[in-house]
Amino acid sequence: MADDTKKTDQAVDFGILNNLVGYRLRRAQMNFFSKFSEVCSDLGISPGLFAIIAIVERNPGLTQTAVAQALGNDRSAMVAAVDKLEKMDILERRPAINDRRSYALFMTEKGEKFFLTLSERVMEHEQIMAARLEGDNELDWLLKTLDTLSHG
Repeated sequence: MADDTKKTDQAVDFGILNNLVGYRLRRAQMNFFSKFSEVCSDLGISPGLFAIIAIVERNPGLTQTAVAQALGNDRSAMVAAVDKLEKMDILERRPAINDRRSYALFMTEKGEKFFLTLSERVMEHEQIMAARLEGDNELDWLLKTLDTLSHG
């Protein structure tokens, strides 16, 4: 991370922050999310909404609670996110078979088509960002390392 600053009037010494894995991960995440917004904001999709759509697309019928738990999201935030995706006609709620108090999530027909377009954009964005790495070995190492740091 050679350039840790956006252009400011004064040079900023980041000191200990440059040696902190958590800080560096956060900066990388902010950069990825900023670029994601450039690619997907015209579709009204944030990284969080994309994650929900991607989980439901691969796991139709999961409850809102199960999707929230899988993503580590707060259940109350999940309700607002699903409301938005339902209004966009991407997802639909149906009463869960095993618990009528819960809702299962499914893609709509429009949502299935939308996800194909959205996925193409996201994968193109990922490829552009990953091109900064030195080949597939470095990408594989990074993914494995991030997975290791994501657990426990």
